[in-house]
Amino acid sequence: MGSCLSFESRVSQEQVIRKSKLRETVHASVRLDDSGELLSSRAYQQIRDEILSGELSIGDVLSRRRLAKRLNMSFLPITEALKCLETEGLVESRPRIGTRVRIPTEQDIRDSNVIREALESQAARLCAQNITVAEKEQLRTSARHLDQLYKMCTREPGDSRFLFSVHTYHMQFHMRIAELARCPGLRRAIEKEQVLIFNWLYDMAADRRTQPKEFHSTLAEALCSGDPLVADTAMRAHIRYGLDQVLERLANYDNKDAWRLKNKNLEKNGKKPGTGSGEQGA
Repeated sequence: MGSCLSFESRVSQEQVIRKSKLRETVHASVRLDDSGELLSSRAYQQIRDEILSGELSIGDVLSRRRLAKRLNMSFLPITEALKCLETEGLVESRPRIGTRVRIPTEQDIRDSNVIREALESQAARLCAQNITVAEKEQLRTSARHLDQLYKMCTREPGDSRFLFSVHTYHMQFHMRIAELARCPGLRRAIEKEQVLIFNWLYDMAADRRTQPKEFHSTLAEALCSGDPLVADTAMRAHIRYGLDQVLERLANYDNKDAWRLKNKNLEKNGKKPGTGSGEQGA
């Protein structure tokens, strides 16, 4: 009887230990850092920013082990972050091979452009109808500032952080137009479809820095015209500009068999993105 109780006691202890370890694993991805931020959220934001800044190029292989070491956290929050980024279309995975920054196909780029044009042209029409006098002046000022920032990009070609800030301001400018449309559902749709994020990613990957003179100021004037048709036409032309250039430059990326080859070339050239590796499933 005693030995039986002893056996049951041992089984109970082992179950407690297993449950404890399971809880630790589950809570690892939701553990907070010193600032109170979720580790998985911090990993997501860091990796996403590195992709959008060009520090991680499209096609770069993402090693969970190296990411975890560099960001000083366990595998689980890294895995959660990569899952979120894959859901958003910024990274892609293959079984037994690994994860990399997603290489868009020509159809991906065209689809995103069509969706963006449909959503933002409608936002432009509504903006032209609903914008106030004070908001017109604010939009014109933001447009002039944005044009100046893009002009400065040609003088600072190697400053990735400055370019990141310019793209951030650009996205905020277009989201402001969506806000001025006074249609919350339309604004949410633009955010949900990630069209401005993909435009940012494709421009970075294609290294597209130059734009026509007063590119955004011209758009702002159309939006402030009070004519929905004028605003619609200007927004469509604005979005279509440079599409052929992006398609041409990104056509050189190998979308099928470059998982390991690209990484070998990185190592050969001495590039250390901090995450690129040829580890299967890492």
